[in-house]
Amino acid sequence: MDKPAPDRVMLAIVLRLTAVLAFGVMGVLIKLAEAGGAHLAETMFFRQLFALVPVTLWISAGPGLPSIRTSRIGAHMLRAGLGLVSMSFVFGTILLLPLAESTTLQFTLPIWATILGAVLLREPVGWHRWGAVILGFVGVLIITQPGAGMAGWGIATGLMGALLSAGISILLRQIGKTEGAATTVFWFSVLSVPPTAIAFALTANPHPAQTWVLLALVGICGGIAQMLMTASLKLGPVSLVVPMDYTGLVWATLFGWVLFDVLPGWSTWLGAPFVIGSGLYIVWREHVRRRGETTQAIA
Repeated sequence: MDKPAPDRVMLAIVLRLTAVLAFGVMGVLIKLAEAGGAHLAETMFFRQLFALVPVTLWISAGPGLPSIRTSRIGAHMLRAGLGLVSMSFVFGTILLLPLAESTTLQFTLPIWATILGAVLLREPVGWHRWGAVILGFVGVLIITQPGAGMAGWGIATGLMGALLSAGISILLRQIGKTEGAATTVFWFSVLSVPPTAIAFALTANPHPAQTWVLLALVGICGGIAQMLMTASLKLGPVSLVVPMDYTGLVWATLFGWVLFDVLPGWSTWLGAPFVIGSGLYIVWREHVRRRGETTQAIA
């Protein structure tokens, strides 16, 4: 009997919670860097460049540099391309909306993943999960209040970022069949640097030293968060660790209130439970489905 298992599960939860906090801090740094004059292209370049620092250290201390060898560079290039587009939408949403609202829109990822899985992979989706999808979009409508004058571009970029992130999760599922997590994270960062460097060269402006430091910290925080999230999935089941992501709304609300004197509006408070409840139910149903498949296979 494997006694350390419960400790690994607890560690997985702690790592996931820490990753969510790190992503929350990254969002704050992005907003502060923008206030210091940084543009989106500059932020994305520093995010990818300085993420290589913790990622390379992680690989060196763990599986070792030989683990980055790959025979699927094309798949990694596709992942990097989609990842950059998704990141541009996610970062754009952080810049356009308050932290709580931008974070809540990212919670639609399980909803989009369910839809894409059904359409692209022909995965069976029962009425339970379709009902959760509808519930989630009800929450989105409450939050966005169509026609009520909210920041339309921010809502559009937030939903598009979540949609693309869901597509990437499906792609990563395919890549993960042959590639290790460290390999995937490393190549995403490396392949993303050249295109973001070009964008950076075309838009770079002089900034105070504080802004450059903030940009570097964006990359370091993002790299650490990405590694912690990857590690959490190795130590605990998806159905257990993914719900921890919803604590991001707590951090986003707290940071928005303390640092920017902004609290979510009534529509966010009312709509967020619909979106979060939808995502949690989808994750739970996926866990039930996989457990059923495992039981049938054993039988």
